[in-house]
Amino acid sequence: MSEHLTEIVVFAVLFLLVSGMGFVAARWRRPDDLASLDEWGLGGRKFGTWITWFLVGGDLYTAYTFVAVPALLYGAGATGFFALPYTIITYPLIFLVVIRLWSVSHVHGLVTPADFVRARFGSPTLALLIAITGLVATMPYIALQLVGIEAVLKSMGVSGELPLIIAFAILAAYTYQSGLRAPALIAFVKDTLIYIVILVAVIYIPTRLGGMGSIFDAARAKFEATPAPGDGYLLNANNQLQYVTLALGSAMALFLYPHSVTGVLAARNRGVIKRNMSALPAYSLLLGLIALLGYMAIAAGVKPITAGGKADPNTVVPQLFDAMFPDWFTGVAYAAIGIGALVPAAIMSIAAANLFTRNIYKEYIRRDATNAQEAAVSKIASLVVKIGAVLVILLIDPQFSIDLQLIGGVIILQTLPSVGLGLYTRWLHRGGLIAGWTAGMAAGMLMLYNIANPATDHAHFGGSAFPLAKLGLDTKMTIYAGFLALAVNLVVALVGTLIARAAKLAEGADATRPSDYFADEGDPRVHDIQLTGSH
Repeated sequence: MSEHLTEIVVFAVLFLLVSGMGFVAARWRRPDDLASLDEWGLGGRKFGTWITWFLVGGDLYTAYTFVAVPALLYGAGATGFFALPYTIITYPLIFLVVIRLWSVSHVHGLVTPADFVRARFGSPTLALLIAITGLVATMPYIALQLVGIEAVLKSMGVSGELPLIIAFAILAAYTYQSGLRAPALIAFVKDTLIYIVILVAVIYIPTRLGGMGSIFDAARAKFEATPAPGDGYLLNANNQLQYVTLALGSAMALFLYPHSVTGVLAARNRGVIKRNMSALPAYSLLLGLIALLGYMAIAAGVKPITAGGKADPNTVVPQLFDAMFPDWFTGVAYAAIGIGALVPAAIMSIAAANLFTRNIYKEYIRRDATNAQEAAVSKIASLVVKIGAVLVILLIDPQFSIDLQLIGGVIILQTLPSVGLGLYTRWLHRGGLIAGWTAGMAAGMLMLYNIANPATDHAHFGGSAFPLAKLGLDTKMTIYAGFLALAVNLVVALVGTLIARAAKLAEGADATRPSDYFADEGDPRVHDIQLTGSH
């Protein structure tokens, strides 16, 4: 550990500085009372363009970006670039959708996606399923942030689980006190550090390795020498369909995650959302540069840290920084990764806590809960979520951490018919949507269970690339499991709706007739959205 002393000192100073900012954030733009979900969980819904840009950017481009994407390029090659097109196409895909969601949520005080579903379709059961889906999908995403911190600690020679637990205990403490204001304030430091580190890396490291041409030549030589059919310097005929469907599916899933919605709903007005959807693709340029670190690690001859006979690919980027940079700047780079985990983990835990409070606690346990009681329950729930994420890391082998996020993507994608399509039509019957969700989730879990990953010795849940041969097709091609599961979901929801209407179980004309929910609002921002009743 002594050889990493400078790195540890720099990392610790920056980490503690940011943690202090997290506690101070409770007084930043402090309202008279933090005891409500609007204030604690959504920052008072008053964040402007710059704060929202850093907050949402810090929420979407996480330690997963810094660690897992380059690790995937290091191990599998071109497939890892899927993260780049999906973050580019997601913004035009969801531009109008998130503005629409913000409008109705702002006017009617909705806090979570499940709140919207509850009011839109008048079904507490469907809302509960959406809430549970959000909670389950968010847990591995939070765990993924822990993997980033763990990789840095390993690279600094810090062993044991105690430092990891201490880091998240600090995170839990300032999130509990400051709510969404903590990650919003910290995001400024986090993103500044990341931009500095990546810009230095993509300029300085290639000069040490003979230029980008040499880096790509080294990557090509490595993958041409491996027998694995799924990797490669370029995409091949077997993984092109997987690449396209994974990028498209991930793009559709991104803003279905509760933490993404939380960042959007915290914005002050529609103009803030529009400007951010236009400006956030700037992060995608940074993401492309981050992905190249995986190829740089190949050219530099970097090897991942091995523990217990198993190599940890998540340590590739920290090891690259350790080999290329002076100790003090390596410490800065490590801090960027560590802080890059704190911001999204805080937002995710807050979003998950809001889901539990609004759509489980208030709906089924205490319907007359006051604003203060909601905030108190949400604070405790956020602590429980963080503990759960730590247990995921301690009890489950996160050998290929990106698989955790991909599995979460398959799960959250099943909420698209209710949330995404629900913003534009109420034609789909709630019974059909519940049946579709059930079928899509079952299909997704079955496919994920039957996906093996020889590289990590996982016979099941080894990723999200489902072999079409398992469907009886004579091909070696794979497809994103979430894409097929969503198709099953939509077909069953459509058939279920048709059956329900044919059997006169649907509400018929009443189901599409405007309700009185907006009668006294007169707000054009809600467009033609009609809800069945208040939540």
